[in-house]
Amino acid sequence: MIQKQRDRVDMKKSGEGKSSRRRVNTVPMRKNPIGLQLAKRLELNPFPNRLFKIALTHPSYLFENPKSGVENNQRLEFLGDAILDFVIAEYLYLKYPERPEGELTKMRAAVVNESTLARIAQKIELGKELLLGKGEQVSGGRERPSILADAVESVIGAIYLQYGLQEARRVILDLLTPEIEEVAQGNYGDYKTTLQEKAQHDESEVSYQILAEEGPDHNKRFTAGVFLKGKLRGQGVGRTKKEAEQKAAQQVLEELGGENHGE
Repeated sequence: MIQKQRDRVDMKKSGEGKSSRRRVNTVPMRKNPIGLQLAKRLELNPFPNRLFKIALTHPSYLFENPKSGVENNQRLEFLGDAILDFVIAEYLYLKYPERPEGELTKMRAAVVNESTLARIAQKIELGKELLLGKGEQVSGGRERPSILADAVESVIGAIYLQYGLQEARRVILDLLTPEIEEVAQGNYGDYKTTLQEKAQHDESEVSYQILAEEGPDHNKRFTAGVFLKGKLRGQGVGRTKKEAEQKAAQQVLEELGGENHGE
């Protein structure tokens, strides 16, 4: 009996007991890996465990957990953005052979933008899966359009690396075909043109100005202001200058009672 007690004391001193507890604590992570439910919703098999964990890790999580040993999703977002642009451009080119380049460009911009991707993220409940820093969580990060849109692109990048272009194309078109069909009917959301026409009717002068530019080159955020008769009337934020200007124009139109501008 005395020898057994000494053995237990020796184990505690040597750290063997702690090591055992650490191994036990890793088991739940294997049973419930990050992104598993999202992969099921997207009908992906086998589950891309490592890549999905990266795709769903926001930089704020690493800022608060620098020793977590996981990479953030910005590189995958960069890749996914390119894959998304290519797949949508290819689809539009093949689906609508009678439409000129300028119209196809407008259609793609109306499909691939922050607001559309954020809606898609909400539809597949992507926000629930994100690894965020505590500060980002309490400030509403799981519902923030910019974070959701970026995460959609990073997930697409992960799918491409794990399964290849064919499967990435399937997921993208499954998610975005309804948006494409809506745009194909002429609903481009060209708020700038509508505002310009309205301003001309009212004999007002419209101008735009980029008020702020943030983020690295591959993940810019622009804030645009729209001015009527030299007065700032609305602001919009987007991943391109054009998108930011469109959102600024949209805000002004809504304030002026132009909610039906896209019809």
